[in-house]
Amino acid sequence: MASTTFSSVSDLAGSVGRHLGYSSWWDITQDRVNTFADATDDHQWIHVDVERAKAGPFGGPIAHGYLTLSLAVPLIGEILEVEGVSMGVNYGTNKVRFPAPVPVGSRLRAGATLASVEDVQGGVQVALDAVFEIEGGTKPVCVAQVVYRYYV
Repeated sequence: MASTTFSSVSDLAGSVGRHLGYSSWWDITQDRVNTFADATDDHQWIHVDVERAKAGPFGGPIAHGYLTLSLAVPLIGEILEVEGVSMGVNYGTNKVRFPAPVPVGSRLRAGATLASVEDVQGGVQVALDAVFEIEGGTKPVCVAQVVYRYYV
């Protein structure tokens, strides 16, 4: 069950500016990083060469920034649910930044604020300000405005 559930798309507009909650904590494992590296053909040593990464700038391997961003789909799914729709689609992002690394072995979660709701043909377009953080971190590891469309 999501942190925040709306019973219809028409209920969304009244909540612009509202923080919708947080996802659960997800473990960032070396296996997850390696699988992402294989899927994207991004095998940079700071991600996949554990021994070399220990001597690198982060003291160990870190997750790809785009791995963190790709987790928006399941993490936002834990935060927001819109009922009464025929489908929802990931429509993209308006802005993404990676202010801090995500070390392998850390735990990650996202929080989201409803930034805007616009009518589109057949439904609504929703922008969410998502902030990803690691447990015990001092600043966000990713900030992104993610965009979804919900069709009725």
